Amino acid sequence: MNDTIQMQNSALMTAGMKLLREKLGLVETEIFIMNVKNTGFDYTEWRENLYEDITLEELVHGAADYMREHPELVPKNATII
Repeated sequence: MNDTIQMQNSALMTAGMKLLREKLGLVETEIFIMNVKNTGFDYTEWRENLYEDITLEELVHGAADYMREHPELVPKNATII
């Protein structure tokens, strides 16, 4: 893994842990992580139903809004719609 990807992964993990702690609390975050690791959590299966209550248009607009709010995550050659 190159250094840039390693830094991006580290920053993502740090941000993710911060959000989990803020939203769930420290103990609940640890329980969440333990459950994901120990229950055979199937991310692909979970994702199949994640956006079933949202239209494609809503998802696209939400993603574009997020990228506008986080320009540091936008690849240099990307265009936000």
